[in-house]
Amino acid sequence: QVQLVESGGGLVQPGGSLSLSCAVSGMILSNYVMGWYRQAPGKQRELVATITRGGERNYGMSVKGRFTISLDNVNNTVWLQMNGLKPEDTAVYYCNARILKIPPIPPYDIWGQGTQVTVSS
Repeated sequence: QVQLVESGGGLVQPGGSLSLSCAVSGMILSNYVMGWYRQAPGKQRELVATITRGGERNYGMSVKGRFTISLDNVNNTVWLQMNGLKPEDTAVYYCNARILKIPPIPPYDIWGQGTQVTVSS
């Protein structure tokens, strides 16, 4: 049973930095894509960043150039470094593992419990 546990959220001033981590427990035998998503009050969950096992990264437009996702395969941890934070970055941030299967078996998602990030002066 794979579980994801996020940590590192908190309160930060505009322009500040914060680092989130996602510890992956259990073995993922299939190919996968790890990612971070966020959800602000009253809004839909949106993509922040994803990274493949091979290190290919993808970022949401609103965070490109400010956030960096990285994958530590040795320690089974996914990191999200957030710089230049803005009040609009305030949200609950969720770690995600998309487990890829061989078609026609569809992929499935595993989610962490989420960690709150608040950007405010």
